[in-house]
Amino acid sequence: MSVTIYHKPNCSTSLKVLGMIKAAGVTPKVINYLENPPSRKTLVSLLRRLKMSPRDLLRRKNTPYDELGLGDPGWSDEQLIDFMLAHPVLIERPIVVAGRRVILARPPEEVLKILPRAV
Repeated sequence: MSVTIYHKPNCSTSLKVLGMIKAAGVTPKVINYLENPPSRKTLVSLLRRLKMSPRDLLRRKNTPYDELGLGDPGWSDEQLIDFMLAHPVLIERPIVVAGRRVILARPPEEVLKILPRAV
């Protein structure tokens, strides 16, 4: 099974999830999403597979969320996606893709639901 993690290297939650993936015997594809943000098509696909709206995936802490006024309910989903692409730090992390399953690993233990079980 291929596993991909959208990762921020200095995030303790993201580091913990990465460690859990490796402890399960999986070598994931690691995407530093701040340096290599997803394309619009990929982000829209991730949102669809997560069954989340863009607003649900917005990160507020340590981001330009407040200064951009993203709490305003008037922003459309398309506009929020534009902000996320322009400022990838607004994308909540870590997102893990394992086969056909996608999960926002918050809390980190959520990742165990989609990793292969050790035998």
